[in-house]
Amino acid sequence: MTLMDNRSEVNEFILLGLTEAPGFQGPLFIMVTLIYIITLVGNLGMVALISQDSCLHTPMYFFLRNLSLVDFGLSSTVIPKVMSGLLTGDKVISYNGCATQLFFFVVFATIESLLLAFMAYDRHAAVCRPLHYTTTMTSKICVYLVSGAHIWGFITSSIFIGNIFGLSFCRSNVIHHFFCDIPPLLVLSCSEIHIAESIVFIFGSLNASFPFLVIFFSYFVIFITVLKIRSADGRQKAFSTCASHLTAVFIFYGTVIFMYFQPSSSHSMDSDKMVSVFYTMIIPMLNPLIYSLRNKEVKNAFRKVVRGKRLQFGHPF
Repeated sequence: MTLMDNRSEVNEFILLGLTEAPGFQGPLFIMVTLIYIITLVGNLGMVALISQDSCLHTPMYFFLRNLSLVDFGLSSTVIPKVMSGLLTGDKVISYNGCATQLFFFVVFATIESLLLAFMAYDRHAAVCRPLHYTTTMTSKICVYLVSGAHIWGFITSSIFIGNIFGLSFCRSNVIHHFFCDIPPLLVLSCSEIHIAESIVFIFGSLNASFPFLVIFFSYFVIFITVLKIRSADGRQKAFSTCASHLTAVFIFYGTVIFMYFQPSSSHSMDSDKMVSVFYTMIIPMLNPLIYSLRNKEVKNAFRKVVRGKRLQFGHPF
């Protein structure tokens, strides 16, 4: 029995993709392919770098390594299908394929949101309670946090999939998007979607608000603590440890809030596509660049690799 049995008269969807203009298919394919290559090299390179250099075996880089893996998974959930559609013109995705794509998209997006919160708490512990840092952020606690994020990501995604694909799709099967996302799927349903929208809003709000509050209060306390530091060099050093993470937070939450926390009547398919490109393609590509260009430890580790020094794999802390 397939996922579509007794639920829908639609057995496949058609993704309109990034654009329907024939003249842009080739250039877009080249651009998307380059973005994907940079994303893979950047994130997998970050994972390898952190794994190899013992200087990076700290809680912050443990979270960063997991963030890189999540960004790799997020981009790989969406981009290969986009590339295939641009290259071959085949924009058909099966019903179960669409459900699978949405499932893993929600999983990775949820985990990323929680990881950003954990990284903020880690920075709070490092700046505000440096003497207790090693006992607060132990390897066991970090593993529990990351494991919890993965479990919650799968739970949330399962609820979303049961909610969305429990609806009937008996109208058009054309998705005005380049991947199976929640808003364009709700538009296609011929069922009453009020309950579905409410469930999406409640869990979406929970998954965004809890991490956001952790991040906000962590940085609020960090800001107060830094202001009490008398030396300018001390304040600069404290702020520099948080700059990369804050940049990633603003980019991620800015796009998520714009996309999912506006009334459905305000949604424009074209604007949604542009925002979706940002958090499915651009952010996973930018994150390793943000953390490498603004981080001395990462740059030093990269210089070791460039200079050909032999690095040994070791424990992640």
